[in-house]
Amino acid sequence: MKKQLFALLFALVPLTAMAAGGASVPYHMTPDLEDKASLQRGMQLFTNYCMGCHSLEHQRYARAAEDLNMPQDLVEENLIFSSDLAFNDQMHIAMDRGDAEAWFGAPPPDLTLEARLRGTDWIYSYLLSFYKDTSTGTGVNNTVFPLVAMPNVLEPLQGVQEMVCAETDRPVEGAELDPLTGKYQSCETLQVTQPGQLEPEEFEAAVYDLTNFLAYVGEPSKLQAQAIAPKVLIFIFIFGVIAYLLKREYWRDIH
Repeated sequence: MKKQLFALLFALVPLTAMAAGGASVPYHMTPDLEDKASLQRGMQLFTNYCMGCHSLEHQRYARAAEDLNMPQDLVEENLIFSSDLAFNDQMHIAMDRGDAEAWFGAPPPDLTLEARLRGTDWIYSYLLSFYKDTSTGTGVNNTVFPLVAMPNVLEPLQGVQEMVCAETDRPVEGAELDPLTGKYQSCETLQVTQPGQLEPEEFEAAVYDLTNFLAYVGEPSKLQAQAIAPKVLIFIFIFGVIAYLLKREYWRDIH
């Protein structure tokens, strides 16, 4: 029995290593699927700013409304913008994949499982790391995903963010030596130079809500699992007590 347990643990080690791997990201967030208000705001942000290009083909409006405690009429009036979609439909987009490939070189990916694929830290950092770059076709770049083809759709909320360079006498990681001044120049700091509709703290909160919603979409059943988990544990405890007492009764005469 012990050999089987050790074999199972060794089999799970590579899976754990794969889940923890990947490139480092500058920001961290912890999803809170119990925060229904955050998930509601995240769904609103996604439908308003992301669904022009990105779909959630494995998620239905009705399922999200039920899980996030949103009335049907509210969803239909404020979150469904296409006359071709109904409350019970999946969250498709109107953009044709052929047109998208012609315009962007590749159709924008469906984001249903994006949080499970890349992780919430990556999404959160990616959305916070756009900056102005006139050398690219979209006019922006991203420190987490360099030369990304996606424009900064959240720029009206965040404002224009630029890469700020600083000089230092000591070499630091990523800094380049200027032969004229003899100083090291590091261009890794992002700063909002033209404010948007939201203050920086408010924008970070909005990105958190959006990432939180994508974490929910990646595994909607997790909300139900968390709801029934205490009941399951109570059942296992009661069943364990009954099983132990039954075992004692069966073996009483033998001992």
